[in-house]
Amino acid sequence: MPVLKSPREIGLMREAGRVVFQALSAVEERARPGVTTAELNAVAEELIGRAGAVPLFKGVVNPQAKFPFPAALCTSVNEQVVHGIPGQRRLASGDIVSIDCGVRLRGYCADSATTVAIGRVSAEVARLLSVTRAALELAIREARAGRLWSEVAGQIQALVERAGYSVVREFVGHGIGQSMHEEPKVPNYVDRRTRRGETPMRVGLTLAVEPMVNMGGREVELADHSGWTVVTKDRKWSAHFEHTIAVTEGGCEVLTDGS
Repeated sequence: MPVLKSPREIGLMREAGRVVFQALSAVEERARPGVTTAELNAVAEELIGRAGAVPLFKGVVNPQAKFPFPAALCTSVNEQVVHGIPGQRRLASGDIVSIDCGVRLRGYCADSATTVAIGRVSAEVARLLSVTRAALELAIREARAGRLWSEVAGQIQALVERAGYSVVREFVGHGIGQSMHEEPKVPNYVDRRTRRGETPMRVGLTLAVEPMVNMGGREVELADHSGWTVVTKDRKWSAHFEHTIAVTEGGCEVLTDGS
């Protein structure tokens, strides 16, 4: 069952969320043509360390992977959907890079992601980013106590598919708190399986909501034998935006917006 958080715990998650916001802001400012994804990760690691926080992703074990995740950030470029490993790849004008960051501070977690345009991108790529961002904004606007998440997920899916894009199904959002991954799962689509056993959202529920939207088909696959980086099967580009939110009496609050 989901673990509901007290106002004090939500406050601690907001503190962690400020660190995530600051890290993503610093990385976005540094994300320019010619910069490597390893350099972006170094910016985040330095800021997270100075804040006294611990990166959530670094050292995570994936049964499919050959090694634990080696960095504080996931940096996923162009057709890479999620779990891109920072390295010596230099970003070029026209690229997009999805930057995912999570930290633990004083025992509580926060997780957020943004997709950054590098230099000048095409109109269609800019539209992909706009639609994906709008999907997250819709979720934040519609999440509230007493509502089933599937109602929100159905609206996300409809928004994305009306735009001619597709929602990734293999990777979804999640509950978050003292652990990075808690119940419930938070999909961005709806079907019979996602509705099974569903209960209404309640005050104190904390979620990492993260639409991942593909320009082409929804199918994804591993990029290589490392077991980490996931790419679109058709190699069309993908975008990813995420916030940690808390369901409150008045709707929901974003905990990773820097406030």
